[in-house]
Amino acid sequence: QVRLVESGGGLVQPGGSLRLSCAATGFTFSSATMKWYRQAPGKGRELVAAITNIGGSTNYADSVKGRFTISGDNAKNTVYLQMNNVKPEDTAVYLCNAWAPRILGGFDYWGQGTQVTISS
Repeated sequence: QVRLVESGGGLVQPGGSLRLSCAATGFTFSSATMKWYRQAPGKGRELVAAITNIGGSTNYADSVKGRFTISGDNAKNTVYLQMNNVKPEDTAVYLCNAWAPRILGGFDYWGQGTQVTISS
């Protein structure tokens, strides 16, 4: 059974840090491109960061470059999002996504999300 379980969300003051985790089961984690999206109230879903588990290349939204770091642990089937110097505009539900092209299995899975609130 495929599962993506996010954790680590919560309430943090501006300028603080938070680490989100996404634990994956039920598919070939090492074949996936793992992504973190976020969705704020009344806004569309935004891609925040992505990492390819083959090769480890990463990319980030301009709004989080230099503040957020995505990393993966293939041994633990887990992807992380380290969030530093957070801002109120980072407040959103953060969702984990696992995607692979057809040649690597062809899948697109989503977690339920974890709430991140940045407020003083």
